Amino acid sequence: MDTSTLTQKGQVTIPAAIRAKLGLRAGDRVAFVEDGGRIVVKPVQNDIKAAFGLVKARRSANLKDFEAAIRTRATK
Repeated sequence: MDTSTLTQKGQVTIPAAIRAKLGLRAGDRVAFVEDGGRIVVKPVQNDIKAAFGLVKARRSANLKDFEAAIRTRATK
């Protein structure tokens, strides 16, 4: 079991073995999630890949549609 000490500011260091398992690097964000009386630490994904599939399109669009929308917006 990996352990860490809580500082006066409420901070802990995530042990190197745990950081490696989670793929965490300096500057990465983590979430603390309550799960059945336990607290689980999860990495927060901020890249565009993490958002893929979250939004469903009402209709498909192609490059011409995007260019037309940009031109319309630019003239307003």
